[in-house]
Amino acid sequence: MALDFALERTSTPAGDDRVAEALASPGFGRVFTDHMVTAVWTADGGWHDARVRPYGPLSLDPATQVFHYAQSIFEGFKAYRQPDGSIATFRPEANGARFVRSAQRMALPALDVEDFVAAADTLIRVDERWVPAATDASLYLRPFMMATEVGLGVRPASEVTFVLIASPSSSYFAGGAKPVTIWLSEDYTRAAPGGTGAAKCAGNYAASLVAQQEAIANGCDQVVFLDAVERRWVEELGGMNIFFVLDDGTLVTPELTGSILEGVTRDTILTLAKELGHEVEERRVDVDEWRKGVETGRITETFACGTAAIVASIGTLRWRGGEAVAAPATPVADAVRETLVGVQNGLIPDTHGWMHRVP
Repeated sequence: MALDFALERTSTPAGDDRVAEALASPGFGRVFTDHMVTAVWTADGGWHDARVRPYGPLSLDPATQVFHYAQSIFEGFKAYRQPDGSIATFRPEANGARFVRSAQRMALPALDVEDFVAAADTLIRVDERWVPAATDASLYLRPFMMATEVGLGVRPASEVTFVLIASPSSSYFAGGAKPVTIWLSEDYTRAAPGGTGAAKCAGNYAASLVAQQEAIANGCDQVVFLDAVERRWVEELGGMNIFFVLDDGTLVTPELTGSILEGVTRDTILTLAKELGHEVEERRVDVDEWRKGVETGRITETFACGTAAIVASIGTLRWRGGEAVAAPATPVADAVRETLVGVQNGLIPDTHGWMHRVP
């Protein structure tokens, strides 16, 4: 049975001036809308108590299991203002399906995709004024699920809470659309065979942060990880998938091995690239192929992709003792980004039914 979301409106909504200020320069994940969605699951009662409520702190016991055993997953997708003033989210069903897969891997209950999408629709309708109109901005939606049973026994929780918050957002990287510099992590790996790499769980991101610190210390914007077995195969960045453009126009992206997150943006670009006339390969990529390819010109562009950044060109790969600097022109990445952003903003026909109109 579908969840029915009760509505409890905030008594202290943000003023129109505050909303206008946030939409004028939102940044990423810094300011949040007036409301949020919560729902509770118990082993005996299933999903219940679904409601839209005022945005605010959650009260959790110090022995709440998520604090101790990190049984937590999340998603991220965006809502866009369309030319006719309506609002549409980009492929929320795909994010909902991945949310189910992540839940299964982390021994959490599955939230039906229909309820996942309905939660977003409900929150967007209530907080519609927070959706930016600018084509370079959107309302970022962050659903997450966590173990909220109280107790220190190491086992799947018998009580779980789902939360959805929303944040008007613009560019993920502080420098905007300019090419980013990436640090090659040689000491740390993001995931291992049989691990949680394909799940969007909180622990994956916690494990990446020490490498991200190393990247920042070396003047880089992000980190890229290699596989955990041979330490040679490129997997993904700390929070994004990666593509390589070869000199014959072919786009190559690391194949999904079980330790790489199945990115919704990645999947979208695989389709768009073919429509833009490119051959596409999903295969393993040796880091030396990347380094030498940039040097010889075999690799003409490299770019990262994800919900937050959409498409970000990679200008430099840096490692201890060296770096590979790409050519400044990024025509393929620019075309992919322009096409994807055009579809999301309703400026290019959506021939795949990716945009979900918020009713």
